[in-house]
Amino acid sequence: MEAVALYSFRATEGDELSFQKGDILKITNMEDDPNWYTAELLNRKGYVPKNYINVRPHIWFAGRISRQVAEGRLRHRECGAFLVRESESAPGEFSMSVSYGDHVQHFKILQDVGSQYFVWDEVFTSLNQLVDFYRGSSIAKERTVYLKDPENSHRQRPHYAQALYDFNPQHSSQLGFVRGDVIDLLDCSDSQRWKGRCHGRMGFFPPEYVQPIYH
Repeated sequence: MEAVALYSFRATEGDELSFQKGDILKITNMEDDPNWYTAELLNRKGYVPKNYINVRPHIWFAGRISRQVAEGRLRHRECGAFLVRESESAPGEFSMSVSYGDHVQHFKILQDVGSQYFVWDEVFTSLNQLVDFYRGSSIAKERTVYLKDPENSHRQRPHYAQALYDFNPQHSSQLGFVRGDVIDLLDCSDSQRWKGRCHGRMGFFPPEYVQPIYH
């Protein structure tokens, strides 16, 4: 995941990461702390405050789900439907699950000494670039498989989402919820804030706090 810095931040602790407004950060972990993410910038790593950045969400990023859950989501989808998930066995690393039509293939996304990502020979500075490359080049060696967003192929929009973290509203127009809540999505047209209903209340919330449910 990538995020753009909304404000400059100067680290005050040794495990924090300084950055300037407008910097593009590589987010490597969003799930351990609701207020801080782990990020990389120019081969430096550290914690960044989530309210200083704007994460660029992608429907293909599934977060920390298991190999079995990934197969369940992609089974019977068209060839090329895919998702990227956090590694279960190696925190901070990623895997890509791709539908081949008749089965689901899993690829480990590797990193070199410069923290660049690769599956085969080509290397990329972010997961976004890797995904974009394999939309036009085959991810498979033994057959031709181009990555496709599964939701786009069915022209679906999510009707529900599950909360990944607690969200405490700062304004009466916002919708509060706790991790695990299922939210009825009412409007997802704005990439900065979605509108939903939960526990009989309606309001806006940041989309990076939830995982869309397409099934």
